[in-house]
Amino acid sequence: MVFGVFDLLHPGHVDFIKQAKALGDFLIVSVARDVNVIKIKGQRPVHDEKQRLANLGSVPYVDKIVLGGKIDPWPHIVKARPDVIALGYDQGLYISQITDNRKQIITLETELQKHGLKKTKVVRLKPHWPQIYKSSKLRRSIRYEV
Repeated sequence: MVFGVFDLLHPGHVDFIKQAKALGDFLIVSVARDVNVIKIKGQRPVHDEKQRLANLGSVPYVDKIVLGGKIDPWPHIVKARPDVIALGYDQGLYISQITDNRKQIITLETELQKHGLKKTKVVRLKPHWPQIYKSSKLRRSIRYEV
């Protein structure tokens, strides 16, 4: 299983997905919801979640595409019970949450354990020319016309 925004689908994304597919025989891609992209990245994606789902449908290594949760990311992960969660070279290994007005950092492995996914391994994948194929760099090169 992999997670991401997958906006401006590019060769770096395809390589990431190909590397993840090589780790098993069935790959689920979880696409971030628009509302969460805005919260995390502070801006709207260029393509909305429906378009990003459609774009990923053309990637041959993908077996199933799902939308992530709007509020709680765990139900679809627990339902899928992945053997492996593959992270991109620049994805965080922790989750921050606020409890009792204090920020708490929790590792992905700890959360997996807490949700009964004790056998799920977390694997870090290699970058594919990040100096060229990085969504934030590609986004800056797009010119918006009003």
